[in-house]
Amino acid sequence: MDYLWAFLIGGSLCLLGQILVDKTSLTPARILVGYVVLGVILGGVGIYEPLVDFAGAGATVPLTGFGYNLAKGVRKAVEEKGFLGIFTGGLGACAAGIAIAIFMGLLVSLFFRPKDKSCE
Repeated sequence: MDYLWAFLIGGSLCLLGQILVDKTSLTPARILVGYVVLGVILGGVGIYEPLVDFAGAGATVPLTGFGYNLAKGVRKAVEEKGFLGIFTGGLGACAAGIAIAIFMGLLVSLFFRPKDKSCE
């Protein structure tokens, strides 16, 4: 049952993003940033935590989960380090995800070359 809920919640978040891409004039980059900011806000006020407990990876894998993780890291670092935690907590909590994203981007760039869009 956990897999079903993760699929439904994660799929719903992705479906909403696709609807925003198709039906609005928002660029994908703005939608992605909006998802991260929404995750930070919902994580900061404590609303996203119950969703993570309920849906697991369905709530943590989409970009709202990244924003939630940033807020959670900041909250924890502020408790431990005080004011300095505002600046260090988010990156500390997401360092592994950021590092793997950079590494995978490098790895993919070694095997694939971009194509000129004007030739299509």
